[in-house]
Formats: sequence, structure tokens, C-alpha cells
Amino acid sequence: MIEEKDLQQAITECQAERNPNAHTCMKLAAFYYLFDRMQGPADNPVGPAPAYSFAAGPEQPAETPIMYDSGTEFAEAIAGRDPEDIWPIMDELMDVVGAMHPKLYNAVLRKIDEL
Repeated sequence: MIEEKDLQQAITECQAERNPNAHTCMKLAAFYYLFDRMQGPADNPVGPAPAYSFAAGPEQPAETPIMYDSGTEFAEAIAGRDPEDIWPIMDELMDVVGAMHPKLYNAVLRKIDEL
């Protein structure tokens, strides 16, 4: 899980770059976006972001385990897991994709809307 100190260091490195390019600016924007998300609303401070662990199993058996097998590494990683455990991770991933690659993010949302 990304920690605040890691984001601060990445932001500092991007800002210290002598000749920033578009890629550097996109990374910096993504780092700031993630940092803001970690801070939460100003009037409602939140604690540290929850850590995800694939080592710990669910406390109770999944009611509707994911049964998707495309043969990919991702499909193997989520096979048989509870969707409620997977969605927060996917939501975080989509936030990063949206910040770093808005065209890809919008294309994914269009595909989902077409379902």
C-alpha cells in the first residue's frame, strides 16, 4: 500500500526535476491526486488508508465468489474471492488510471456503460 511519506518523496522528486516534461507532469498530478484522496475531506479527517493483504482470507465464506477464468494472471488472482474484497482495490486502481491516463479511463467507462 502506498504510504504518505512515499507520496511526499515522489512529489519532491518530480518537483526537483530540472527539465520536466509532460510525463513528469502527469505523474505529479497523479501523486497529488492520491495524496489528496489519502487526506480525505478537511472537515472529516480520516486515518491511514486500509492495507490490503492477499494472505488473510475472508472472515466468512464468500457468498458469491468470483468465477471468471480468462487465463490471465489477474483472473487467477481474483478467482474464488469475494467481490466486496476486490472492488476497493479496483476502485483505487481506476482512480490512478483516471489521473494518469484519462483517455484510457474514459474508454473503460464507455465499455462498461455499453454493457
